[in-house]
This record gives sequence, C-alpha cells and structure tokens, in this order.
Amino acid sequence: MTNILVLKNSILGSASASNELVDFALEALGRAGDAPRIVTRDLARDPVAHLDGDGAAALRGQPPATAGQAAALALSDQLVAELVAADTIVIGAPMYNFGMPSTLKAWFDHVLRAGVTFSYGEAGPRGLMTGKRAVVILAQGGVYRDGPAASMDSQEPHLRNLLAFIGIIDIVVIHADGLAMGPDARQGGMDNARKAIAQRLDRTGTGRMMAG
Repeated sequence: MTNILVLKNSILGSASASNELVDFALEALGRAGDAPRIVTRDLARDPVAHLDGDGAAALRGQPPATAGQAAALALSDQLVAELVAADTIVIGAPMYNFGMPSTLKAWFDHVLRAGVTFSYGEAGPRGLMTGKRAVVILAQGGVYRDGPAASMDSQEPHLRNLLAFIGIIDIVVIHADGLAMGPDARQGGMDNARKAIAQRLDRTGTGRMMAG
C-alpha cells in the first residue's frame, strides 16, 4: 500500500484552485494502483505554529528545557513521523506575493532537522529522506515559468531546494498559472494542470510518477 502525505495550504478552502487540483491528483494516484493510505494536513485551516524561540531551541538536538520546548519538539516529531511514513508527498502551493504560503514554510521549518531529515558530513549536507517522491501543484495568478516575470518567482525554486535538501529529488511540478488573468485564462490554466497530472501518471499500475 502506498502512503501519501498531503499538504494543503490555500486560505480559499473549497474555492481553492490548488486544493481542487490536489484532490484531482489524489484520484489519479488512486487509479494508478492499490488504494493508498492518505494523511492530510490542511495547513491553512489548521496551521502549524511558526518557528519561535522555543522551537529553535528544541530542534537543536538538546533535551527540552521548558514546557514550550517540549511541545515544539513533540509537534516536530509528529510532523517528521508523517513525512518518514510517506512514499509520496502531494503539496498544494498557491503563490502568495511571489512565494509559498508562510504556513507551508512553517511546516518545512519543523521538519528540516539536522540528524533527523538531513545530516552534515565532510562532503556537506546530505538529505536523509531519500526514496520518496513529491508532487508539487503550483497555483499562480500570473505566469512565471518564462518571460519577464520569471525572475520574480520565489516559489518553485524555494520548494525544490527545500525538498532536495532533505533528499527528495524525484519531484513532479504541476503548474496552474494565469489564474488571475481572466475567466478564459483561469479555465485554460486549470485544464492544462489537469492534463499534466493525467499525462504524468504511469498507467502501468505501479503508481509511479515520471520525474520532471
């Protein structure tokens, strides 16, 4: 059975393009093989606390010295356990002010832990979450893949770097762009994203996503 960790991040709830496409991707993954076990975190509806002093102290590897540090460590341990158990991570990431939502960044802040999800050695940092794949669904009001706005995209490069840092290099990125450029552009962006999700599923029954 495939274990899937889902991270939703849109503040728009049922009106969210990224949430809609995440659900579409999960349906496609379910058709590609055995029914997966899915753990969903809606980080917009139930946000992870942003990293603070207690969290920073707790995640350095020393025993917690306060109740706040113990709570921060327990939360991080839970989030890391969900990540470790997952074979596939499906991330819905709307673009807010050219980057990812702060709630998604907070999740990464809690799971990027030295000695747990990555390590340092003579050759530099090494990701420990290898063998996993990520499906990242980007919902963008404009178009940032190329053209004059490409240099403003702080979303996709940041997400790729964070995932790769912990060893997740099998990354499928789906773009739903132009969503704020009028009704026709929005419909086209959503249709193109659905088509990309369907095309990038291996239909052999393994559920394998083609890298890209």
